[in-house]
Amino acid sequence: MTNALPPVLDRIDQDLPQSLDRLSELLRIPSISTDPAHDTDVDRAAEWLVAELAALGFDARKDATAGHPMVVATGGAADGPHLLFYGHYDVQPVDPLDLWDSPPFEPRIEDTPGGKVIRARGASDDKGQLMTFIEACRAWLAVHGDLPVKLTFCLEGEEESGSPSLVPYLEANRDALKADLALICDTGLFDAETPAVTTMLRGLLGEEIIIQGPTRDLHSGAFGGAAMNPARVLARILADLHDDQGRVTLPGFYDDVPEIPDDIRAQWEALGFDAQAFLGAVGLKHPAGEAGRSALEMVWSRPTCEINGMISGYTGAGFKTVLPARASAKVSFRLVGQQDPHKLRDAFRAFVRARVPADCSVEFREHGASPASVMETSHPAFEAARQALSDEWPKPAAFVGAGGSIPIAGYFKTILGMDSMLIGFAKDDDQIHSPNEKYDLSSFHRGVRSWARILDAVSRA
Repeated sequence: MTNALPPVLDRIDQDLPQSLDRLSELLRIPSISTDPAHDTDVDRAAEWLVAELAALGFDARKDATAGHPMVVATGGAADGPHLLFYGHYDVQPVDPLDLWDSPPFEPRIEDTPGGKVIRARGASDDKGQLMTFIEACRAWLAVHGDLPVKLTFCLEGEEESGSPSLVPYLEANRDALKADLALICDTGLFDAETPAVTTMLRGLLGEEIIIQGPTRDLHSGAFGGAAMNPARVLARILADLHDDQGRVTLPGFYDDVPEIPDDIRAQWEALGFDAQAFLGAVGLKHPAGEAGRSALEMVWSRPTCEINGMISGYTGAGFKTVLPARASAKVSFRLVGQQDPHKLRDAFRAFVRARVPADCSVEFREHGASPASVMETSHPAFEAARQALSDEWPKPAAFVGAGGSIPIAGYFKTILGMDSMLIGFAKDDDQIHSPNEKYDLSSFHRGVRSWARILDAVSRA
């Protein structure tokens, strides 16, 4: 920590009421990107951010896209590390409205058993998170007149509607947006006292299989036994995808799957993750993945093959003795390391075709293919940020994985050629995308202080 940091932290503490007022202003704008009726509101939120960043001295503008605008701003130190900060200012729809305890765009502070929260749509995803960073910059500028790093903002207005304009925008503005490192604020804490830097994001491959047998549904009494049943064929294929140890059986599936480094494994073990409580919350007891792997490894650093849905034959009320003409299933793969989704798609289709009998045919429909994102944690900024977070929160921060996929991190890697640090302060009970979304005031306050510490630490890394 430099001598420049303590007065910035003091300023953050003193200005917390005003910071919450500014967050509330942004939360009052119903920037629902999926609903054309709110197009002007999305634009209004973009204008609000441009005005705020310009007032802080950034060169801020609203860039048009084929959809909603991108807010871009530049400023900070003339030299030193160059950081790109990403957040999104659009929000999810609020339906069903009758399940909200208060109007979703009239933010209010509430006392809860877990402490004070601010409740509104977008409070956690992602306006509250985005504003933690802006408020940290505000404090640095108020105290010192400048930031300790060079900074570019890239704030999106379409994240909640699939980001259709994002990739074209990044490709068209590659040179202007490229920096040493990206910061993404759309993640959460490991638990209420333990911050995290997400460094692994699993990729995703989706495939739909359709097995066709007879030309029409058949009476199982008249044809059963003599005619091939596509549901039976499909069931066998799906059952063959895993062995008795929970491993995926596709040839070459694990060729590009790395083991986690010893230091990362030690950090994960120190988190004290309770697998029984994790599964018990959804009525389960026993991890079902690869034998010999911890539950955290299973959801953060190991690849998966999951059956997401199956349809065949008669599924209505009562009973119908039908031999179905077709059967279909949707299968997804979560990918890690250097697994190539296109190579695995080919392997999966070959695996299926080899098990389709002569009287049946198979059709495939693809549903996306994106590789995993693995950040290079040997970059000194990562350890600097981890230590800065540890200095702010009750428990040490850890480099963690994420079971899901956050496409923007992959785009920054493939299009802009840079790694991302994913740091956020959301909690699992924030009810994002649901009625009564909230953000803990402790998350907001400590989040602002955390970003101030990170800016200081990364400037010296």
